[in-house]
Amino acid sequence: MALTEMQYSYALLGAGIAIAGGLIGTGMAQSGIGASGMGIIAEDRSKFGTVLVFFVIPETLWILGFVLGLILLLGIIH
Repeated sequence: MALTEMQYSYALLGAGIAIAGGLIGTGMAQSGIGASGMGIIAEDRSKFGTVLVFFVIPETLWILGFVLGLILLLGIIH
């Protein structure tokens, strides 16, 4: 079932909001984690692996936003 022109316009808007929200959320989360992580690593270098794991966890936000944007653009959900 094809999307009408108006539905496609709304899908584009929704996809943009989903992707932008995921990217902004990732940036906000990683800024705090990165700053505190550098302090932890400065005091104890053996904590690098743990800090790296916590720094990478927010990356799932942009992945979820991107997948939702693709779902909207492909018209799977309408």
